[in-house]
Amino acid sequence: MKNILVPLNLNENEHLLMEKVLELARAFHSKVWFLHVAEPEPEFVGFGVGPQYVRNSMAQELRKEHRLLEQYSEKFKKEGLESQGILIKGATVEAILEKSKKLGIDLIITGHHEHNFAYKAFFGSVASGVIKKANIPVLIVPLQD
Repeated sequence: MKNILVPLNLNENEHLLMEKVLELARAFHSKVWFLHVAEPEPEFVGFGVGPQYVRNSMAQELRKEHRLLEQYSEKFKKEGLESQGILIKGATVEAILEKSKKLGIDLIITGHHEHNFAYKAFFGSVASGVIKKANIPVLIVPLQD
């Protein structure tokens, strides 16, 4: 396993996920790719991306997310592992699978929070979507609040 992809939500407690990724990356001397899929810009029918304050807010959020990815990557580099953060926009499951194919990923490691029925009914689960569609092994790390 030379390449491990770690999709991150960046707004959840992911320390347990990081511990497991670090453990496996060390064992296999793997490169770790941290991936965050940001929501695409809203498309208003007949309009651009919205008022300037909306664009500024979105840009600020993307910069914050990028800094978090860089922090995770730096932590792994300090541990002697090759690591890189990637921030892209798009549909989460499809973006994860597309990026894993382009990067030659051998294993996807993702965290999973248990959600209530209403959440699952409206949004589904990224982890279950990746499991259903991936052609490579997927390791799910249960995350607790």
